[in-house]
Amino acid sequence: MDPLRVCKSEASLCVESSKNSAPSGSYNMQDQVAQLAFVTIAAVLEQAYFSMQVIWARRKYKISPPNTTGHPTFDRIFRAQLNCTEYFPLFLSTLWVAGIFFHQGITAFWGLIYVYTRYRYFHGYEESALGRLTPMYISASVLWLLIGLSLLGLLDFLFYSHTGVGIKTSLTRWML
Repeated sequence: MDPLRVCKSEASLCVESSKNSAPSGSYNMQDQVAQLAFVTIAAVLEQAYFSMQVIWARRKYKISPPNTTGHPTFDRIFRAQLNCTEYFPLFLSTLWVAGIFFHQGITAFWGLIYVYTRYRYFHGYEESALGRLTPMYISASVLWLLIGLSLLGLLDFLFYSHTGVGIKTSLTRWML
């Protein structure tokens, strides 16, 4: 057996490695990121779905690449897919940083809310430009929340690693 254990604080990932797989019931890195991985795959499938909507709209309205304008409905579908694609890297990076450094479960929950609101955004935009607004505001708020959780988790990790005092632990005690 070739064990490798890396743990600095509650906020960090604990990695154990061996030549064989971990015994049943043990806690490993996969347990610590499984929810984030699920949300990531859901978001990737959503992006693929949005891309397929553009392909189907191109066929329906007879708009060949490289053209990006034509029928108003196609224009809205194309723009909605592009907007979702533009925000995708921001979402993924904040999802993973918040999930690793703050809390996986809370982050995964808000990640699913974000994926759902982007779905609503896409179909709202498909119907009309005004139909995108409410889901856009909600998804932007969730993205800012994920940024905040990422920063709080990172600050907690850095503060703990330098002082031995955890911000999250201190806040939890103060609030209770």
